[in-house]
Parts: sequence; structure tokens; C-alpha cells
Amino acid sequence: MSRITQCFADLNNKGKKALIPYITAGDSNPSITVPLMHAMVKAGADMIELGIPFSDPMADGPTIQLACERALIHHTSLNNVIAMTTEFRQKDNETPIIFMGYLNPVEAMGYQTFADKAKAAGIDALLTVDLPPEESSELVPILNEAGIDPIYLLSPTTTDARIKKISDSGSGFLYYVSLKGVTGSSTLNVSEVAERVERIRSIASMPVAVGFGIKDAASARAVSAVSDGVIVGSAIVKIIENNIDDADTITHEITALLTSMRQAMDA
Repeated sequence: MSRITQCFADLNNKGKKALIPYITAGDSNPSITVPLMHAMVKAGADMIELGIPFSDPMADGPTIQLACERALIHHTSLNNVIAMTTEFRQKDNETPIIFMGYLNPVEAMGYQTFADKAKAAGIDALLTVDLPPEESSELVPILNEAGIDPIYLLSPTTTDARIKKISDSGSGFLYYVSLKGVTGSSTLNVSEVAERVERIRSIASMPVAVGFGIKDAASARAVSAVSDGVIVGSAIVKIIENNIDDADTITHEITALLTSMRQAMDA
């Protein structure tokens, strides 16, 4: 059983939902990333989405675009992100790590090379925003062979037939994008999210985690009540943006946010 499947099973047995924070690796300084990952787990994170910095993050709003720029100033590469995971695994061999980003860095490295390095580092899943199932026939078998879950996005406009196709291609969990737009969008309608998640569950058997628009304890609690997990990105990255290179403040404010979300979700 994969770490992700085990994590969702353990949470389900406890009547809990997954809290999945996102940070861009290398933002605002590479030295911050691994200690922050450990701090987030201590604050209640069940899995971590680790963003691969990319120069053209088309699905992301200004907050995460700027995070990628800050990381790239330090020349944070895919190899560096893999090395960060290797370092994280020296102390934590349980928390699932999901790489999130765009296809270009993985393609440039080579699919097999990436899979070999990712497996050795203890990476659990890869979500490539710009790789639809129709174009993943070369990469997915290589990921599957390495025990790495390919994770796909679903949107409010995804048809039933496409939900089925995506669920057949992916594993681990389905990432439901709750809003039409880029990361950092602000309007979240929980009743609409509940309807869509229920529909997805009627077609697919995987857990459904919801991202985009979750900014605080109240929104995390509301969305976790109708899904299997919540993904928090821009709200966390904004803290880093407001405290560039101030590791202590970044860690304190992010852990405070996650602790409040964890408590609200568990209440």
C-alpha cells in the first residue's frame, strides 16, 4: 500500500480529513524548505505538496508565480527539489510527498531518470498541471513501475465521461479544483463544491481532495466536511512573500495557520 493510500485509510479510521499544504521548493530561500516541511507536519499536515519551480506556471495566480520567481533566483532545479526530499526523508519516512508542477522540467530530465531518482528519494506522487491523460501514455507506466502515483486535476466543468477517464489514469487521489480560474482566486461556494465532490465520488473510487480558495480555518473546516482532504497553497505562500528570508516568522505564521486549520477540521 502506498503512503498516500495508507494515509487516507488511517485518517478515515480516525474520522479525520487530510490537511495538505503546498509550498514552492526553494521559496524564499532553499535553506528554508526542509525545516519548514518538518514544521508543517508537526503543525498537523498529513501530506505535503512540494512545488517544482517553473518559469511559466500558467495555472497559478500572482502569488505562486512570484514564489517560483523567488525560487528560481536561487537556481532551484528539479534535482534540488529531489535532494530536498531526500533530506526530509532522513527524519520522516511516513509523510507522503507530492511533487506538483509542470511537465517541462520532468521531460527535460527524462521520464525514466526522473522516476528512478524520485523513487530513491521517497517521492510518492507527481501532479503535472499541463499533462492531460490523453498525453500521459509514455510517462504514467514509468511512474506506476516506480510506485509513484500520477495525480490529475478535475475542474467544475469536467464532464462525467472525463472524470471516469481521469480516475482510470490516475491513482492516490483526485485533486478537485474548486474554482474556475488560477490559484489564489477568492470566491468559494462550499455547496457547489459539495455537489461536485458527490458527483465525482459516484463515478470514481479514489479520495477527493479540494484545492483553490481555502484560506483560513473556517474555509478548511467547511470544505473538509464535504471532501476527503483540503489543499492549501496561496495562503501559505503569501506568508512567505510577506516575510522574505525571515525563516522564524515564516515558520511561526505558517504553523499557526495550519494548527488553526487542523483544529477546525477536527472539531
